[in-house]
Amino acid sequence: MRSHFFLFLIFLAVFTKTLSQQGVDFTSGSIDIHIDPYKEYIKGSVSYEFETSLKGDSIMVDARDLTVLNTKVNGKKTKYKYDGSVLIVYKKYKAHKSYILKIDYEGYPKKALYFLGWHDHLPDNNQVWTQGQGKYSSHWVPSFDDMSEKLVFDLQISFEKDYELAANGNLTGTEVRDSIKIWNYAMKDPMSSYLLAFAAGSYQSKIIHSSSGVPMQQYIYVDRAQTYEPTYRHSKEIMDFLEQEIGVAYPWQNYKQLPVRDFLYAGMENTGTTIFSDGYLIDSLAFPDRNYIEINAHEMAHQWFGNLVTEYSAEDHWLHEGFATYYSLLARKEIFGEDYYYWKLFEMAERLEDGKAEALTDPSASSLTFYEKGAWALVVLRNRVGEVPFKNGIKAFLKTYAFKNASISDFLKSLQPHTTKDLGDFQQKWLTSTDFPMESVMSFLKENNTGVRHWLLLRRELTTSPESNEVIIKRYWDDEASSFLKKQILAKFTKSLSTEFLKEIFESGIPELRKMLAIHLERIPTELKAEFESLLDDKSYISRENALFKLWIYFPDDREQYLDMTRGLMGLPNYNIRILWLFLAILTQDYDSAEARDNYRDELFGYTSPRYPYEIRQNAFSVITEVFELPDQNLKDLVNAAVHNVWQFRSYSRELLSEILKDEKQKLRLKDLSGELNDEERRFLTKQLEVK
Repeated sequence: MRSHFFLFLIFLAVFTKTLSQQGVDFTSGSIDIHIDPYKEYIKGSVSYEFETSLKGDSIMVDARDLTVLNTKVNGKKTKYKYDGSVLIVYKKYKAHKSYILKIDYEGYPKKALYFLGWHDHLPDNNQVWTQGQGKYSSHWVPSFDDMSEKLVFDLQISFEKDYELAANGNLTGTEVRDSIKIWNYAMKDPMSSYLLAFAAGSYQSKIIHSSSGVPMQQYIYVDRAQTYEPTYRHSKEIMDFLEQEIGVAYPWQNYKQLPVRDFLYAGMENTGTTIFSDGYLIDSLAFPDRNYIEINAHEMAHQWFGNLVTEYSAEDHWLHEGFATYYSLLARKEIFGEDYYYWKLFEMAERLEDGKAEALTDPSASSLTFYEKGAWALVVLRNRVGEVPFKNGIKAFLKTYAFKNASISDFLKSLQPHTTKDLGDFQQKWLTSTDFPMESVMSFLKENNTGVRHWLLLRRELTTSPESNEVIIKRYWDDEASSFLKKQILAKFTKSLSTEFLKEIFESGIPELRKMLAIHLERIPTELKAEFESLLDDKSYISRENALFKLWIYFPDDREQYLDMTRGLMGLPNYNIRILWLFLAILTQDYDSAEARDNYRDELFGYTSPRYPYEIRQNAFSVITEVFELPDQNLKDLVNAAVHNVWQFRSYSRELLSEILKDEKQKLRLKDLSGELNDEERRFLTKQLEVK
């Protein structure tokens, strides 16, 4: 009987929420918050204007793990009920009236608002930033988890005056009061609450303008000014291309981009304010190895697909990620050329063939499906209906549902009047089917790109012809051959190539081909020693890293020379060269003094500390544990990493910790160290020790 009553209560709560919001239209929200980063605490108020079309006795707002101080409607205190997740505000609401709801609150957000660096001693390391999608902005402001509730927001944020702060909308003014600065940002068009965002830190910024006049404010760390140009390279071109290609003007007042440390994803397309991982802050040397172009174009495309027009539900997620991936690919085609475009489509197709088959309408589908199968669906759709009908359909869809929500069905209905082709077959084959039609995809690629066609012919010939692999490969390897085809050959068939042929590739001087050899040649024959040594000067941190490690392995007599040649290099944002260099310097007998090697060890082992970005920490853990047992401080750092907010790093750290706990000696060490951990770390470790 108790279980039936419990189910009835759940039903009643859901029914009440649905009923209470009928006839209520929230139109605007004004947020006023004060942030104390040292206490990781937030206090403020939010006021919502809404109109009623029906009578009612309550309205509901999402508020997760906050403390509600009081509520007022039209200036008068009201009764409310709050269960830590949903706030119900009681009042007799009349039909066809306007109201203002004000909520005063405070809290210590555990999700959606992140505080970094406030308890270490590193300069210019302090940040606060938000992440609403997948975490709910209602963790830091009472708002609406339902993305179909769209409002015009204003934000007033009080924060430490020595930092810069950016948020959605136009900056309308600032005010300094003692050590606090107040920033006022205002939107002019409605958006979903999950796209609310702000970030604060030690930033400087530059404003450029698109050809249509869109202000693009690009932030960089005060101490990383040299990364500005290579990081934001091609940003204006991307905006210009997207406006022209989509055919609808950029829909927001301005566009801001801010890097943050330990971000949960590569980037997030908050309305007019993209936040992205500072792992993409690069110098010019790193640009060919890793750059922000793909993420930049993807998040910018979301300003139309996801922000201007928002999905109704997860079943319509293709309208966000598939479209953003597709338009990002088109923008990169504009920058890097057609060959790049078709080879990226080829790589996506191979991943989809190897992945789990899923429908694009499946709300639980993987990112691979939503992003890459979603992009392929649009490639096929455009090819099927034609470029002009496709573009007209896109414009019609965006204009019809601007600042609203839409479904996949709405998109297809917007497109259908612009084409004579029946879209039913496309919908079944590409959206609702779990299959990925690899055969037709490969036919499309072969028809449109010579390099892909030659690769498929080459691959078949290598399995059927009695000739040697190198003889066959050389037939396809000529001055006119695609550089992407050559890279594909080197990635798959380096072992099949003679030393003489490999020397020719080295001597070609093409950095991308030399990098492929640095990565894929598993051993270095003596005849290629000089060529590999030349890689230590290439304009690629990946080439240098691979060359240093392999030269150190295969030519031990020259280890000191190689270490001297690469001393002081940090490499990519994850310190790929520095961490490897320290590791090799420690292991190289008689390199430098014993005191210097101790310093190298201290530096290497220090990179697992929470004061560093997670990519550096993970790189350090992976290198150190190849040879060394983790000292006490590094074990504590590992437990800290196991509760990190970035799930990839958290998963890696938990797997490593699980392996360490298989050793009884290490298990006892961790038990002894548990008293030196914080509460969250200790709770996690206690559970792991119980399991083991």
